[in-house]
Amino acid sequence: MDIDPEILVNLIFCIITLALGITAYSKMKKLWPLFIGIAFAFFGVSHLFTIIGIDDSQEIVMLVTRIIGYALTIFAIYWYGCRKYAR
Repeated sequence: MDIDPEILVNLIFCIITLALGITAYSKMKKLWPLFIGIAFAFFGVSHLFTIIGIDDSQEIVMLVTRIIGYALTIFAIYWYGCRKYAR
């Protein structure tokens, strides 16, 4: 089984981003870094699916996983950026 280095690097960065999101949440007690970390966990799951070969057979699962990741990222950015500075 050949693993695409690009997918593997993306998975590693997703794991790092999740860990940083959890760390930031534990220090700041703000939910937005945790949501961004969880969003990248969803992206990481989609990369993991690609590595193990699920992407070809489960396109809907991959699509939903990525949509959830993007939605969480958008929500966290809106929550922190738009709400905080709109006042």
